[in-house]
Amino acid sequence: MSYIPTLEEARKLVEEHNKEAFHLQHAQIVSGVVGWFAEKHDPENKEFWATVGMLHDLDFEEYPEEHCVKCEEMMNALDMDQKLIRAVCSHGWGMTGSRYEPEHIMEKILFAVDELTGLIGAAAMMRPSKSPDDMELKSLKKKFKDKKFAAGCSREVIQEGADRLGWTLDELLEQTLQAMQSMHLTF
Repeated sequence: MSYIPTLEEARKLVEEHNKEAFHLQHAQIVSGVVGWFAEKHDPENKEFWATVGMLHDLDFEEYPEEHCVKCEEMMNALDMDQKLIRAVCSHGWGMTGSRYEPEHIMEKILFAVDELTGLIGAAAMMRPSKSPDDMELKSLKKKFKDKKFAAGCSREVIQEGADRLGWTLDELLEQTLQAMQSMHLTF
């Protein structure tokens, strides 16, 4: 019988396989952002969405070159639900060898916000407050356009994510910023 872990079980599993503070914080942030979007798009499944966000980089620290491929193996070994595995691994479509293309709205959101949360976090670190709470869309757009700023955050993936969702880039940026602001983060 396959299962879907609770959000707390997912957090513990991530902590077993990831030791770097950055990766643990990133899992928390993506989980929170995806959960925020669930409130708008699928509120009765908010914990599932947040769990997907929590597990999305389960394998990254141990298998960076086989990211999402090893994650699928790890989750299958734990007899996790195939819907969960597909959702988690779909964020690597076109980048990591994942065989799952984002199709469900939650998968498309995860695909779009994974990179974007990193960009917003980097921009927040540059602010005196060290928080996105006082960041405006205009400021975020300026950082997005500066290809040298947070160069590891793929603007192409973020734009593709917005396109897959049928949203403008501004809509994706603004909503993801709102989601992170709701978490009252400090970097």
